[in-house]
Amino acid sequence: MIRALLHRLVQAGLVALFVGALSFALMRLLPGDMAYRIAAGRYSFDNVTAEAAGHVRTELGLEAPAWRLFGSWLLDILRLDLGRSLVSGERVVDELAHQLGASVTLAVAALALSLVIGPLLGMRAGRAPGGALDRLVIGASVVLRALPPFVTGLLLILVFSLTLGLLPSAGHGGASHLVLPALTLALGLAAVSARVARNATAEVTAAPFYGFARLKGLPERALFPRHGLRNVAVPVVTYLALQLVLLIEGVVVVETLFAWPGIGHALVHAIVQRDVPMVQGTALAMGLLFVALNAAVDVLNNRIDPRGARPA
Repeated sequence: MIRALLHRLVQAGLVALFVGALSFALMRLLPGDMAYRIAAGRYSFDNVTAEAAGHVRTELGLEAPAWRLFGSWLLDILRLDLGRSLVSGERVVDELAHQLGASVTLAVAALALSLVIGPLLGMRAGRAPGGALDRLVIGASVVLRALPPFVTGLLLILVFSLTLGLLPSAGHGGASHLVLPALTLALGLAAVSARVARNATAEVTAAPFYGFARLKGLPERALFPRHGLRNVAVPVVTYLALQLVLLIEGVVVVETLFAWPGIGHALVHAIVQRDVPMVQGTALAMGLLFVALNAAVDVLNNRIDPRGARPA
């Protein structure tokens, strides 16, 4: 386990270097005048002029060689400083602290909903393979996994906001604003976890050790929790690492669709405004968050696996 955590630590360093370099290169390759875009972010497109763009170019030293600007960013990273936003002038780490809190709230709510919906249905379906519930779960998971997050979100807005009027379609405020974006992410995640839990449950209940436990006379209500649940949880938790990719990708789209003031929404605005430090800092935070979540999955998987768990 220590070796695995050290591997994740090395991976975090490589992610920081790769994400920073890729973000910097892509921002420099975008068409249009970077100084003009930054000035528009500061003063709005209606008020920006060529003179204002020239002042921004001089102030920020945008005509300096690219290697020098990137090298300055790397030195700041070594000092644990993400720099300042080119548009607002605020420290990137301060803005990320606020935005990351909103994103984590959304991600945790989506993950919790997906675990309630997906694995529970999958385990029920896997205990009766070929039944009506099994066919329904498989069909629903295929459809939900195939739908892009923005399509799922638009359908939920159409039904629950515009047709039924039960929930707000966008914004950030009360708990009701969290329901639709969290459900949009959760349905895509649940589609995957339901299939994994269904297949794992069908495999475990058909295994010789499970049949032997049934022959010993254990009632069904105690048989699966005692001899099946931990074995089913191992592939579900392992697959969480892959689901986290979908979660992080979906956050960017869903936050923009629902105007949720999180890190994904901020990333879109930073790209439009050519705010390079904000783009690099946001991408870096998302990359490191992904590595940290994968490390947490490794630790949890090691603890619940009945083949590797040690007695207390």
